Amino acid sequence: MIADHIANAERYAVLGPLFKQAFDFLRGQDLNALAEGRHELAGDALFALVQDYHTKPQSEGFWEAHRRYTDLQFIVHGMERIGYAPLHRMKLASHDDSRDLSVLQGDGDFLTLSDGCFLLLWPEDAHMPGLQTDQSTLVRKVVLKIAV
Repeated sequence: MIADHIANAERYAVLGPLFKQAFDFLRGQDLNALAEGRHELAGDALFALVQDYHTKPQSEGFWEAHRRYTDLQFIVHGMERIGYAPLHRMKLASHDDSRDLSVLQGDGDFLTLSDGCFLLLWPEDAHMPGLQTDQSTLVRKVVLKIAV
């Protein structure tokens, strides 16, 4: 897991061409003007999911992980708490291969992301996104799915 600000995106280009393309997309688009939904960048190897939602209480969240993709979760605007835990500390509750979604049980740590911040989450990183801080707020997030 890596948490950082988009101002430092250049240092992550060394992770590979798909990572560079993902960060270039984030820095080169008017992210507020993008329609919600999926945006193709390199087919199933790299795509963006634009989301607008209100954050929720932790009691409504769940731990998740993905086997085929690294998540680059970028906060365009708003503030969100996201849980993180190493996958080996979690217990698998279910897995839906068609959605590349493992639902997990366990405990982890939480951090707060705001405008311009991102979180890189590899398949071994369990996470619980979309959580409110003090109260529910509107968040615009772009999640880039980077094939591993």
